[in-house]
Amino acid sequence: MSYRKFAYVYDELMEDMPYPDWIRFARTAWEQHGMPKSVAELGCGTGSITIPLVNSGFEVTGIDLSADMLSVARSKMEATPQGHRLYREGSVRWVQQDMREWRVPEPVDSVISFCDCVNYLLESEDVIRTFERTYEMLKPGGTFLFDVHHPNTLIRYDEEQPFVLDERSVSYIWTCDFDQERCEIEHHLSIFSRLDEGNRDTYQRFEEVHTQRAYDPDWMKLELSKAGFRDVKVYADFEWKEAGDHAQRLFYVAVK
Repeated sequence: MSYRKFAYVYDELMEDMPYPDWIRFARTAWEQHGMPKSVAELGCGTGSITIPLVNSGFEVTGIDLSADMLSVARSKMEATPQGHRLYREGSVRWVQQDMREWRVPEPVDSVISFCDCVNYLLESEDVIRTFERTYEMLKPGGTFLFDVHHPNTLIRYDEEQPFVLDERSVSYIWTCDFDQERCEIEHHLSIFSRLDEGNRDTYQRFEEVHTQRAYDPDWMKLELSKAGFRDVKVYADFEWKEAGDHAQRLFYVAVK
């Protein structure tokens, strides 16, 4: 499911997300396996990882299912000093595509997909198709870097809900429905976003429902290998340490 109205308040709600840590993880992986020139980002969202990479000199293709998220990303890119110089530091293309069927004109050096985007693939066949297409779109020796929620993280969300944010410009009430058999969670968000109308505070309310599923880590590692990837490694929580059941996020590094 793609983001709609949520796209326009996403950055404000997610301002504490550790985007520099994702970029740092990618750079460390690239230092080990070869620094890329061309990068495709699956589930690029509003460009919070894409834009810093572009401004660092990479040729990035930002791919997302949501036209609204891509619209926000384009606006953010244009608002940067580098954007006004037509991305002199690097280059960017924004493409609306399904990550299960994504395609670029030429294979790339690296593919990244952070912020648990792969958890939005709700059937095992969807994960397999994404792995296979990504392998196809990588150059030999290229890297596939992504992170997912550990299954225990979804269980914890269910146990700790509801979540509430109460800020002056935006608020939300977030509840969850958890399917233990599928390890699938449905996030229900009631979001209140402030609209300035004269001297009065007026809020727009809208509803979003987003569903994520977590998969067995060993199964995902096996499917990467079956797709053709070699040297598949799994790490925990932005750190280069072996992942276990204690991990909240699992980071996969796979080489074609």
